[in-house]
Amino acid sequence: MIFILLPAYNEEVSFDALLPKIDNYFKNELQIPYHLIICDDGSTDSTLEILKSYQEKLPLTIIHHKINRGLGETSRDLFEKAVEISEKDDIFIRMDCDDTHEPEFIKGMIDKIHEGNDVAIASRFVEGGSQEGLEGYRKILSLLANKFMKLFFPIKGLKEYSSGFRAYRADVMKIVINTYGNNFIQLKGLGFTCTLEKMVKLKMIGAKFGEAPFVLRYQKKMSDSKMVASVTTLGYIILVILYYWPFGGWRSQAKKITKLHS
Repeated sequence: MIFILLPAYNEEVSFDALLPKIDNYFKNELQIPYHLIICDDGSTDSTLEILKSYQEKLPLTIIHHKINRGLGETSRDLFEKAVEISEKDDIFIRMDCDDTHEPEFIKGMIDKIHEGNDVAIASRFVEGGSQEGLEGYRKILSLLANKFMKLFFPIKGLKEYSSGFRAYRADVMKIVINTYGNNFIQLKGLGFTCTLEKMVKLKMIGAKFGEAPFVLRYQKKMSDSKMVASVTTLGYIILVILYYWPFGGWRSQAKKITKLHS
């Protein structure tokens, strides 16, 4: 079973394009069973009502936050629900709702998982990958973010750090959540920082990472961006401090954690 995890905040304009596309891809292209888990993070538009209408048509579990809690708490709730209802041989695919993550790239990540990786990242920076429609400060911010992450959290062979489009082995995520508990995502209120924090926590337990080609088509984005650059930048700085802090920082804690492939 493939579980598709989608965080949603004011995405009423996206679902009629994205959800049928995912359904068609799994039924007609991959021909394997899938299940959607979507967390409505306190949307103020008709996101929740639209999702409820799709429950009659698609295999869909809805998580609802009465108030907006941010991407960190939404991601945590999605993974906890997926861990709760999945089997150990399943795979989680984390996507965005804004139609910039095309389902056609899912197979490449699944293949990387089957090759023995614990996490597979949809990467713009491997052969066959690229990006379109990302201009100005967002392009510069993405480039700087990747360089920053690679400098402080190097992972052998990894080129793509900021993409949230990823595949995860279910059994590994069960171990991760059992290991960290509520601290799986600690920086819950710092925007897109959680995208990097998950990677750091997986690195700490010795997870194996792979990359599959991905073309980011940012010009297809249907909803407004939810990222606040200043908050995410602050989160990255705090993440570095927490990891390298000499008195009980995450890096020192990692030495006490049983590694997956030790």
